Amino acid sequence: MTDVNHVILIGRLTRDLGDDERSFGFVANGTARANVSIAVNRSVKKGEEWVDEVNYFDVTIWGKTAENLKPYLTKGKQIAIDGYLKQDRWEKDGQKMSKITVVSNNVQLLGGKGENNNSAAPGSYSQSENVNNQGAAPSNDGGFPEDIPF
Repeated sequence: MTDVNHVILIGRLTRDLGDDERSFGFVANGTARANVSIAVNRSVKKGEEWVDEVNYFDVTIWGKTAENLKPYLTKGKQIAIDGYLKQDRWEKDGQKMSKITVVSNNVQLLGGKGENNNSAAPGSYSQSENVNNQGAAPSNDGGFPEDIPF
């Protein structure tokens, strides 16, 4: 059986996506990169009551997805992330360091129209999505005839 590295998270952004190089920038080949952090609540029963336990995850969004979502990635915005875990390792002052990041394959903005004043925010972006096809009417060549006899 093959190994699986797949993560799906729904949470809220912990800060606005800034213009600083750490938050948003372009790598040497010109590809955009956005680094965000999301807070994900999980309900846990402690004694007789349920309490929320918060976990924070660093997420990297690449390419056109990062560029297109930049204006909408604001503190408190709820988003869904579909991606994989990536471990970075390095050495600092002779000590081995490690960090795990979620790398997104697909990002979906969640919440209503009035949330965070992003009424024109698009719904979903994926790394392989062709931005020019967004908003285009779906084609009717799905292989089904329009005159179904029943």
